[in-house]
Amino acid sequence: MATLKERIDADLKDAMRSKNELTLSVLRMLKSAVKYKEVEPGASALDDAGVLTIIAGLIKQRRDSVEQFKTGGRPELAEKEEAEISILQNYLPKQLTADELAAEVRAAIAETGAKGPKDMGAVMKNLNAKIHGKAEGRAISEAVKSELAKLS
Repeated sequence: MATLKERIDADLKDAMRSKNELTLSVLRMLKSAVKYKEVEPGASALDDAGVLTIIAGLIKQRRDSVEQFKTGGRPELAEKEEAEISILQNYLPKQLTADELAAEVRAAIAETGAKGPKDMGAVMKNLNAKIHGKAEGRAISEAVKSELAKLS
């Protein structure tokens, strides 16, 4: 199975061949962000987890931009950002449903022996190691807070 970087390179070549400008620009931007992270002082080649972190960050930036464009009355720019989000999401693993996330949260709480909201850090650390890239940090945090609130 190809690494995520190899898959991005192959898709970049396909986008060039098919002259798909939007996909091409998004993949170039992604490749640039990965390269930028790799050439930082003290950094090494990124594995798939590192690339997933970059993709998640880029998606978050795009979502923030969509909100700003909508409030600023620029729906055409918001649509472009949403199209970029959909391209980037192709590289993320299948996202967990709310029920699957809740089940993972309950399992992590049981594993860590959390007793209330003060144990949130331990639960989050456990969960982030397990489901990295499969759910947004905000969704994980909210699920953990609600489950821990039930315990106290």
